[in-house]
Amino acid sequence: MSNLNWDDDDAPEPGADDRGADRSEGRAGGKPGEDLDLADFHGMARLIERMHRRYLDVVRVGLSKQGIEDIGPVQALMVMLIGEDELSVRDLMERGYYLGSNASYSLKILVDAGYINRAANQRDRRTARLQLTDKGRELWEGLRRMEQTQAEALVRNETEVRDLKSSYRTLRRLDRLWGDMVRYSCLDFD
Repeated sequence: MSNLNWDDDDAPEPGADDRGADRSEGRAGGKPGEDLDLADFHGMARLIERMHRRYLDVVRVGLSKQGIEDIGPVQALMVMLIGEDELSVRDLMERGYYLGSNASYSLKILVDAGYINRAANQRDRRTARLQLTDKGRELWEGLRRMEQTQAEALVRNETEVRDLKSSYRTLRRLDRLWGDMVRYSCLDFD
């Protein structure tokens, strides 16, 4: 049976999966995951995708409140990833899981709008180093304040702090699992 709290239209009907109780009976001591309802797993994957889109909408609103109209939420997330660091384009792509052409397009927008300095690396002129300009740092600070407000609204006590950390650990494990499945697709995960 499902362990997740369903808060939206994806919620299964009460009693819709009473088969789960029948499947789990008599399986004490079985393999981990045998009692897992795949609807929970599938629902989580759909929720991750939907939350990403919703987060982009939240960033879009934050940009609008700051009066920023020359970049979009994807570019704003790149600013967040760079932060106080100086990164290579490759580092930025790996941190944000961007594709080359998408990253190049977004970086061009950010450089043209004056949020990022893009300079050739002193040791290897073929690679570029990225660093926020003063305008970029101002945007970064505004976005960090927005995230702080969201975090304070989400986490109000110690139990919620533990829940958030547990959720994060689960999502990190899922990220590693999916990454390994792609990298080592020849392995059998059964």
